[in-house]
Amino acid sequence: MRLDFLGTGDARRVPVYGCFCRACRLAREQPERGRQACSALLSCKGWRLLLDAGRTDLCERFAPGSLGAILLTHFHMDHVMGLFHLRWGEGQSIPVYAPADPQGCDDLYKHPGILDFRPLQPFVSLTLGPFTVTSLPLIHSRLSHGYLIAAAHRSLAYLTDTVGLPVDTLDYLQRQRPDLVVLDCSKPPSAEAPRNHNDLNQALYLAAAIAAPLCLLTHVDHDLDEYWLDHPELPAGVSVARDGLSIDL
Repeated sequence: MRLDFLGTGDARRVPVYGCFCRACRLAREQPERGRQACSALLSCKGWRLLLDAGRTDLCERFAPGSLGAILLTHFHMDHVMGLFHLRWGEGQSIPVYAPADPQGCDDLYKHPGILDFRPLQPFVSLTLGPFTVTSLPLIHSRLSHGYLIAAAHRSLAYLTDTVGLPVDTLDYLQRQRPDLVVLDCSKPPSAEAPRNHNDLNQALYLAAAIAAPLCLLTHVDHDLDEYWLDHPELPAGVSVARDGLSIDL
């Protein structure tokens, strides 16, 4: 099983339009420091599962028939923008699994085109190709799910967007002991409780509580990238994901 990070940024991405902080300046000078909308691709035995669809180049990046399914964490625009173009394609339909949010996003439900939306329920598992996917409730301003995904005797938890974790979700992950956790970490450490996304303090607390061998932080904003320029140290087993990073499990 391989995980490819297609994007690791928050809704504003990095560099932020009109911002000239150090992180944004560096991202303009060194494109490898840039961050696109948060998304990832899982591959196993020739089967590919797209995690979130905020990138607007899906039609160019993925040939017809190359995606087995799309798995959405929620219906905020930065996680579904790529679907608005993709839906008008022709030919084979693409299953899109998502939390059972009756509002969806704009008119995607009304005009789905080739997209086949299928609602998911918390803690219910399903089989997608070689993957076993279990939906996990998160804490966010919109109904959101993370996912525990297992294949080839390995498993990973994909947990974005969230601030903290519900008790049942944390208990479940502690019992399942995933090999890898991909975790929302949008903000630098703050004395105030984070509101809608984990800050670094909250993310490190969750990483320690889940105790996976490896935790990769994603959904990073430019303020956190700037913080890391002066404070690069992280606990053992915790790293920052970058666009283009590939992990083999």
